[in-house]
Amino acid sequence: MKVCVLLPSYNEEKNIGNLIKRIRHYVSDIIVVDDGSSDRTGDIASREGAFVIRHITNKGKGASLKDGFDYVKELGYDAVIVMDADGQHKPEDIPLFIEAGSKKGDVIIIGDRMQDVAKMPFLRRMTNRFTSFLISKFIRQSVPDSQCGFRLIKRRVLDNLKLSTSNYDTESEILIEAARNNFQIISLPITTIYNGQHSNINPIVDTIRFFRLVLKSFCRTGVPPVK
Repeated sequence: MKVCVLLPSYNEEKNIGNLIKRIRHYVSDIIVVDDGSSDRTGDIASREGAFVIRHITNKGKGASLKDGFDYVKELGYDAVIVMDADGQHKPEDIPLFIEAGSKKGDVIIIGDRMQDVAKMPFLRRMTNRFTSFLISKFIRQSVPDSQCGFRLIKRRVLDNLKLSTSNYDTESEILIEAARNNFQIISLPITTIYNGQHSNINPIVDTIRFFRLVLKSFCRTGVPPVK
């Protein structure tokens, strides 16, 4: 299975270099989307050997994912592993995704941080539980941590995603689109590190975007088919 790692990144010069070095122990091909950073994120990533896609201005995480996916498909990878660039995801968990992905067909494998939430900020924990509950009910598949950005997505799933969002709601739209196309979503327990990283999520704006996405998706085609 030919796999690459995709890192949507915004102002991550403190983390990106070391993260790429650690990822290289498991996957050699790394794509960084520098989403209009005002620091040296893109330069450091390029110096460490990653292929860098640069946005002149900040377009949003969803836009970074879509541009990264286009490049993944262009180069013919069998699967892409998406990770956050802020150091919250352990590269040491990458083999778990690859092993699980090699045993499954056309799936999304998504990290599950909800097995141990002691260090997760309270607001994030409650938000994750609520949005995961709604997504799970809507797509009729159990997704304990729908907001987790650590994912393996198989190529055929990528080919069938029609994404219209450009921000954090894209991560939910990916799951909805996958379910609509009858792909299975599998959860994999992972370790997530919380060291006081600043979140770019706007609790009000991004919550509104989430509900707008769910409503739009329901009005378009209704509830995805039962697995």
